[in-house]
Amino acid sequence: MIRTATLAATALVLFTGSAHAQDAGGDWSFGLGAATDNRSKDASKSDGEPFVWGEAQWSNSSGFFYAGPAFETIKSSTGSDLEVSLVAGIRPQLAGFDLDISAEHKWHVDANPGADDDAWEFTADISRSIGPASARVRVQHSPDSTGSTEVWTWVALRGGWDFTNKLKGTAEIGRREQDNSIDYTGWNVGFSYALTDAIEADLRWHATDADVPGEQYKDGLVAGIAFAF
Repeated sequence: MIRTATLAATALVLFTGSAHAQDAGGDWSFGLGAATDNRSKDASKSDGEPFVWGEAQWSNSSGFFYAGPAFETIKSSTGSDLEVSLVAGIRPQLAGFDLDISAEHKWHVDANPGADDDAWEFTADISRSIGPASARVRVQHSPDSTGSTEVWTWVALRGGWDFTNKLKGTAEIGRREQDNSIDYTGWNVGFSYALTDAIEADLRWHATDADVPGEQYKDGLVAGIAFAF
């Protein structure tokens, strides 16, 4: 399974390099941020506690291909408090739609001995903007997640509206099907505001229909801030 995913990611990189060999240049971008909870697919990865994240991303001169490392703090059942990852992807356009297709390998640092501490995650986004309105369909899949969770798939629909050039509202609903874990529907709604060209604040309500004790699937308001440079 891991060998198959590795070959798929390698093929993606080779295909992109061949198709865009004329793009000799490229640019690096960086991001840092923090929030009151680490929410992914509307579930908490930090057990309801604050977290920090960072990423570095290189894009070729056309913006078609990108790759780079990232990190985020977590509270995992594997015993790890830190997740690091490497991602590679492409951003083609098709019939007026923007596509973003990527493969990401994640590791849980200093996990408990014997824990399943790494996973592949594949993402495909298709989005479209018309005036101030935007929409996105996201499909994510992992053939074997970290910890005890095995195969999972997440499908979500997000809509957005730009109220001004600084204020944007979005709402999303998604469904996650998991082997050896619970299936649930999650949703979120909130606003992001560009404080400057490089600083953005976000306030968002997350909820799920999972009736499970603890913080992981608990409804909650999450505030975050992100710095780009």
